[in-house]
This record gives sequence, structure tokens and C-alpha cells, in this order.
Amino acid sequence: MITGKNYIGNNLIAEGNKTYKTFNPQLNIENESVFTEATSEEIDLAVKLATKAYKKFSKTSGIRKAVFLNAIADEILALDDELIQTYCSETGLPEGRAKGERGRTVGQLRTFAKLVEDGSWVEATIDTAQPDREPMARPDVRKMMMPLGPVVVFGASNFPLAYSTAGGDTAAALASGCPVIVKSHPMHAGTGELVASAIIKAAEKTGMPNGVFSNLNSSGIEVGQKLVMHPQVKAIGFTGSIRGGRALYDMAAQREEPIPVFAEMGSVNPVIMLPTALQNRGEELAKTYASSITLGTGQFCTNPGLILGIKGEELSDFVANLSKDILEIDPSCMLHPNIKGAYEVNKTTILSQDKINVTAEFTKDVQSNYAKQVVATVEGSTFLANTKLHQEVFGPFSIVVQCEDSDELEEILSKLEGQLTGTVIGDNNEVSEYSEVVSALQNRVGRIIFNGVPTGVEVCPSMVHGGPYPASTDSRFTAVGVSSIKRWVRPFSYQDWPNDLLPDELKNENPLEILRSVNRELTTSKI
Repeated sequence: MITGKNYIGNNLIAEGNKTYKTFNPQLNIENESVFTEATSEEIDLAVKLATKAYKKFSKTSGIRKAVFLNAIADEILALDDELIQTYCSETGLPEGRAKGERGRTVGQLRTFAKLVEDGSWVEATIDTAQPDREPMARPDVRKMMMPLGPVVVFGASNFPLAYSTAGGDTAAALASGCPVIVKSHPMHAGTGELVASAIIKAAEKTGMPNGVFSNLNSSGIEVGQKLVMHPQVKAIGFTGSIRGGRALYDMAAQREEPIPVFAEMGSVNPVIMLPTALQNRGEELAKTYASSITLGTGQFCTNPGLILGIKGEELSDFVANLSKDILEIDPSCMLHPNIKGAYEVNKTTILSQDKINVTAEFTKDVQSNYAKQVVATVEGSTFLANTKLHQEVFGPFSIVVQCEDSDELEEILSKLEGQLTGTVIGDNNEVSEYSEVVSALQNRVGRIIFNGVPTGVEVCPSMVHGGPYPASTDSRFTAVGVSSIKRWVRPFSYQDWPNDLLPDELKNENPLEILRSVNRELTTSKI
């Protein structure tokens, strides 16, 4: 049941006087539940509880954390239809999408449970003492990863489950041993509270300390600002706009003790269409990309918002087919009137620039909050001269850049801002002829795709979901997959520490039987 209150640790509290409701974009009406924004006192209490919980939770065994994470997954599934219907009423997204995202969320939790149950993720490294070494003795030095402390996670508007309350950031932080405080997204506060209730039930059932998780309601930016500036918060996870992520990053850097902000932000996800591939299968590619551009009403961080090719009959035919195919797709609902409004503003800004040619724009009447898809084209020289054309339009929108030759294509890629993904569409033999173009693309993205679409992010150990700024604030880390746990930990060394006082991960006996580097050899053996 949705109460509209804040989870401050295990307790539901709502002492504030600022309230709000979520919105059903499909019906174009407010939902019934009333939510109370967290007060300064409630924020402070949540952080203090998390700080206290950290002392115990950071030392909780991997096996017990795995039980906790699996219990969260079980409790989310137990919410059943109430969660699905609430999700749909707050997003305008269909039931199939809701169930798919729930499956991804549960899968992420179970994947992290397996990771910490195994335990080798801590990267235990041991260099045993060499007292007889000349000219100086070597001390015994042992290193492993340790959790940072309380983490604040900002819920994402476009993924109410997989990137929000119990999403990838939260799952990774809890797996690492960090308590989590979620700044719930106001557009899906009901979905957030239901998931928060599942996490709290799981925490209570598995004996986790009170304060290991809190969920705070927020109608604006004030709650988030106070959390970022709280001296006991040690790291931030954010998925959203460049403007929002950069504001948090700057704020965290200005603290007396600066803290890391791991923000996954904007991306236009450039796609290179090479001539031979277009000649051989241009019609098929046009249909594929019309679907990718409009998938989820274009509300994915990996939406292909920029397509680049070399001028010629092949590219002209592709643009014509893409423009025809995209108009045959029925428009769909955006997440919120504010997101629809931002789409219209950003789209208009791009289309008002000089020398932009609109080749497809859906013009029929649509329901409120439905987005009309657009394809535009521009010359490569114009795109190079006007950086406004590089900006993301969050929605079903894409620009095709027509380059004079491969040199201009390479120059454009080298001057692009950092991106999450880059895609190369080409035949095998053809791609080798454009090695410099591919290298230029590789230097600007976190993931490069061959003959596919960028939409869709596989949750697996090899995935990198991040990239050079502004795709993310730190290109060394991923926001998806088990490696994302590394954002919430730091390396820590023990020198000449008594064996019986060491963490189990570093003891001579290796009681956890994890894989360790001992004197530069990987082994599970005892010392």
C-alpha cells in the first residue's frame, strides 16, 4: 500500500508540509496518492542512521549480503500486480515494458548476490614479507577493496525500476557494503515507495541494520542538494540530464570534503553508415533504425540521435527510406508533460538552426503527451560549425549528417563530445578501409557496436555503460554490470598486520576460499 511517506530506515515518517502527486501521462491526469517531501530533519536522520549502519553493514559477510540482495528480489516480485499497475499509471509505459524492467531489476540484484557470495570481487592482493631482502627488507602488505560509506542514489525518470530505487546503483552499492539513501524521483514516487517497502522488508527479514536503506520523497531539487552537501554522505549515483548531473558534480566538489559523483548523463550515440552496407541493405537498415529511434518514445540514454554517412546515392536513398518508415510508426506517450515539453523545446531549438532540412515529421493529431517523431539532415560542414546541433534531444528525434568524405567524417567524430555508444554499420571488408574513422569513434565512446543498434544494454560483466564526459563524469567506470560495484569502494592496504586481526579475505588460511593474488600469482591456496 502506498502511504506517501518517507522511509527513514525502517520507519515511515512524514512530518513535512510540502506535498505533491504523481501524474498519469496516458490519461493526462494526476494520480490520487499524495506524497510528503522529506524535511531537513528527516534527511539528517536518514544519513545518521546510514552512517551508524555502515559500521556493521560494511563488515557483513558476502554470504549474508547475498541473502539480503536475493530477499530484495523476492520481495519485489511479491509486490506483483500492484507494482506493475503503479508503474504504468506513473509513466504511461505499457505493461510489457514494466514487467521487462522488473525482470531486469530482479536479475541485477541476483547477479550481485552471486558476485558477493563468491567474494573474489574484493581483489585481495598479498605480498608476503621478505625480511632477508637486500638492500631493504620487504614488509608484509595486503590489499583489498573496502566500501566508501553512505551512498545517495538519485532515481532516474526513464527507468523507474532498473535505474532507480532498487536499480543498478543501489544493488551495486549494497553489494559493496555501503548503506543507500535513495532520493526518489517525483515522477514515479509511488513506484519508488513500493520498491522501498520491499527493500525494508528484506532488510528486516535478513537481519540487516536499521538505516541500511532509506527512501526520501522530493518534489524539486532541495532534498537532493541537502543530501549531496551532507558531510556524512560519501558518494553519489545519478542517471539523468547533463545539466542535473553537472550541478551535482560541481556541488560535491565544493564540499569541505569533496566526494565522487558517478553520473551517467547525455549521449546522442553516433551511428556511422558506410556506403557499401547502405548499398547492400539500405532499406533494411532504414526500417531497423526507424524502430530504434522511436523505441520507448526515444526515451533511452542510448537512443541513436545522430547518424553520419558520406554523401552519395546510397545515403540519399537511406534518408528517404528512413523518413518514410519512421512516419509509419504510431507515436507513443512520453513519461510526463514536463519531458514532453522539454522535447518540444529542444527539438525546436535544433530545427531553428540555419541550414537544417526536415525530411520527416509526424503531423497528424496525437493524444496529449504523445511525441511526434522527426528526422532531419544537415551538411557535415554546418554540423562542425554549430555545436548546438551536437546536443541531445531526449525523444524520437535523429539528425543525419551528410559528410563530404571520410576525412570530414573523421573530423566530426573527433570533435564530438563524449558518448555512451558508437555504432559502425558496414560490411566486414569495408570497415577495414575506414580504420581511422573507427579509431576516432572509439576515442569518444564507452561502447562500440558493429552492425546493430545502440538501444538495449546487456547486463553482463563485459558491459561498459559510461564514456568520456559528458556521457559520464568518470569514464573509468561503468553504471551497468558487476564491475559497477567498483564505484562504491576504495583500495585499502594493511601493512604488517597480525593475521588473526585481518579481514577473512586477507588471512593466511583464506577461509573464504576466494581467488587472490599472492606474490603475483593468482591462487585460492592458503599461505
